[in-house]
Amino acid sequence: MLKVYGEEDADLGVLRGRTVAIVGYGNQGRAQGLNLRDSGVDVIIGGISDNSWKRAEADGFPVYDIGEAARRADILFMLIPDEAQPAVYESDIAGHLRGGDTLVFAHGYNIRFELIRPPDDVDVIMVAPRMIGKVVRDLYVEGSGAAAYVGVHQDASGRAMPTALAIAKGIGATRNAVIEQSFEEETDLDLLLEQTFDPAMGQVLLHTYEFLVEAGFAPEVVALELYASRELTETAAEMAEIGFFKQMTYHSQTSMYGNLSRSDWILPGAAFKEKLGQALRSIRSGDFAREWAEEERQGYPEFNRLREEALQHPLNEVEESLRRMVKLSNE
Repeated sequence: MLKVYGEEDADLGVLRGRTVAIVGYGNQGRAQGLNLRDSGVDVIIGGISDNSWKRAEADGFPVYDIGEAARRADILFMLIPDEAQPAVYESDIAGHLRGGDTLVFAHGYNIRFELIRPPDDVDVIMVAPRMIGKVVRDLYVEGSGAAAYVGVHQDASGRAMPTALAIAKGIGATRNAVIEQSFEEETDLDLLLEQTFDPAMGQVLLHTYEFLVEAGFAPEVVALELYASRELTETAAEMAEIGFFKQMTYHSQTSMYGNLSRSDWILPGAAFKEKLGQALRSIRSGDFAREWAEEERQGYPEFNRLREEALQHPLNEVEESLRRMVKLSNE
């Protein structure tokens, strides 16, 4: 049975007298740092001398190199990219950890696959907002919050979960819902969706775009119809608001019939579930983690090739043309 926590389950007093160091002042680091500070928590930033360091200083935070931030911290957030964490942990953090300190992860990846192995006398917890950093901040400022997962991998002090819940409250998550998840569950689910659902959606969109353009439809019109009008975004928002099937009532009956009657024909469920199974086995066995580690070791050749290939697709130029024709920005 799921454990769900709210405002009344968390006590910010657990963080009183403890210094939080956030390593990585990117989208999540900035949002969580600002939210925690606004909640009365003592926050410092650990980083390297780059634009994020300057931004943290401009936001009024004390900023230190990562080793010094780790030395000063009682609670240390690991908010740099997954693949960078093990090396940074070994070089700048491990030697500064003291018994009773707390390591905080926003994703279970490096603990799940034992790429980082903390000492037995520190707490290891996860606080994972289910929203991009900008919105984590925006919702907090509005008086709301983004839902989050919390988990405890190691409870050396006996107060690991209260600390996790206090952090969740500090970033605004308990204003919404905080759900307990293990590091394994969070990691496996996140990776599975990134490797199956997300690319399936992307491939369906891209193949449809290419087919319709080849069939003679104007590229700009196809892009507008598929996603650029933001109808797809609004439909997804209504799914979250009232339900996956119930949102269909906002569309015509012709649309509903076409959707429901052709669903399994266009993407057979059994075949797709077999792909899901293959992906999940690769994740749970550690095969994907080993593949990604080897990709990093070689300097990201396949990743760079795939990214460059995506950025060279003709759709990128069509989008620029469409933006000149139709106001699509949020501004």
